Amino acid sequence: INYTPQNALLIVIAAMLVVFFLKNIFRYLALYFMAPVRNGIIYDLRKQIFEKYIDLPLSFYSTEKKGDLMNRMTSDVQEIEWSILNTIEAIFKAPLIIVGSLTFMILVSPQLTLFVLVLIGFTAFIIGGISKTLKRSSSEVQTRLGRISSILEETLGGLRIIKGFNAQKYQSEKLEKDNADYRNILTRLLWRRDLSSPLSEFLGIVVVSMLLWYGSALVFDKVLTPDLFFAFIFAFFQVIEPAKSFSSAYYNIQKGLAAVDRVDNLLNTPNPIVDPEKPLTDISFERKIKFEKVSFKYDNADTAALDQIDITINKGEVVALVGSSGAGKSTFVDLLPRFFDVSSGSIRIDGNDIRSYTLYDLRSLFGIVSQEAILFNDTIKNNILFGAEATDEQIEEAARIANVSEFVNEMPDKYQSNIGDRGMKLSGGQRQRLTIARAVLRNPPIMILDEATSALDSESELLVQDALEKLMKNRTTVVIAHRLSTIRNADKIVVLDKGRIVEMGSHEQLMTLNGNYNKFVEMQTFD
Repeated sequence: INYTPQNALLIVIAAMLVVFFLKNIFRYLALYFMAPVRNGIIYDLRKQIFEKYIDLPLSFYSTEKKGDLMNRMTSDVQEIEWSILNTIEAIFKAPLIIVGSLTFMILVSPQLTLFVLVLIGFTAFIIGGISKTLKRSSSEVQTRLGRISSILEETLGGLRIIKGFNAQKYQSEKLEKDNADYRNILTRLLWRRDLSSPLSEFLGIVVVSMLLWYGSALVFDKVLTPDLFFAFIFAFFQVIEPAKSFSSAYYNIQKGLAAVDRVDNLLNTPNPIVDPEKPLTDISFERKIKFEKVSFKYDNADTAALDQIDITINKGEVVALVGSSGAGKSTFVDLLPRFFDVSSGSIRIDGNDIRSYTLYDLRSLFGIVSQEAILFNDTIKNNILFGAEATDEQIEEAARIANVSEFVNEMPDKYQSNIGDRGMKLSGGQRQRLTIARAVLRNPPIMILDEATSALDSESELLVQDALEKLMKNRTTVVIAHRLSTIRNADKIVVLDKGRIVEMGSHEQLMTLNGNYNKFVEMQTFD
């Protein structure tokens, strides 16, 4: 090869092109392979959080705000991605460059390297002191954001009441405080975070200045040759940029650790209601349900919600629970599918403690129709199915029994019609009948029914009552009763007061006692 100046220039240009081409190719490959790793971590986090939410007992949600729980799965997970996963590349790449350069620097001058490391340690101490405050501030930011989400969720769910009571200003003022706190805390957080880059750069220049001063002294004293000193400086400059990115990464990680703690605390929340280690596999209901000295007390409550309950419910019986608000009716029915576990005593189905079955097997015995019509933003068909498998004929039969088919057939899309958020496209009576159809399709041996107290027009009232009577026919039913007609037709009426059974029997038997039940009937107040 003829090494002319022109050829040498071409070789340098070609080498430069190859180096930068390879640099960007490998950078892209690094990002290419990191993308599924990052997204996989976020996917797993969201999946674990959601599964934790549907696994935790109802008692957990009595003290938590919905908006804050939603933020754990959205903004907290996003913060983890932005603050931590985005820095993975810097964390892996920067140490390699720093270690390589430091090794060369030690070989050139251990004395000068030690001097530099002392200066770097001092700057790291300053940066670390500022970074520690980021975690606390970030936690406060996420907490305020959770409150804002909770207020928004409550506002959107209660717009009818807010407008009806002219409470727009009141609700806005509730949001204003948390929104202002969020703004102020986030501003301070960003001030500290944005300080990382200029501060680390300035401290880097301070270190360089001290390096030039001390290194020059070593050269003048002939401890170090000028060429090695310049080589040392070149190696040190290779350290500055990755050290700077490492500093920024440390800031971001401190900020993201607050979100990690919030998610970790959630995922590690213990669930007291779990499957037994060796569950009974053959579950059925052939004879009776028996409460044996059952007591239950809610967390942080002063008194028991249920106290020494003894009752037997035979197969095929309709048992009506009657009592004033707070008497323990809802608690009674919530213990059956183990939404809560008894504090003492036991509940047995055909002689077996309900805690000896898996939650899935136990709850497959029950159909639940709650007082509030719980529906989802989906089609009528999917709201009836709700995860079950059934043919179109079975769905239509369940709808016919629940008096749903008469209004569904008037809709343009029939069973494929979307009912809107919480079923808001339907009337109150239609929503209640749709929840009954869902229970009919499951065809469970035991029904738990909480009669709706909301006022309906006479036609809707008759249709709902007819659907309920069909649902209860030839089926064991425990009903929190509000209608006198339902109570009169029950095989057994249980009158609860302050968590205890004070009267029990048929309508005729209880009326002769002239006690609590008689007063309820006279006042027609079945809360």
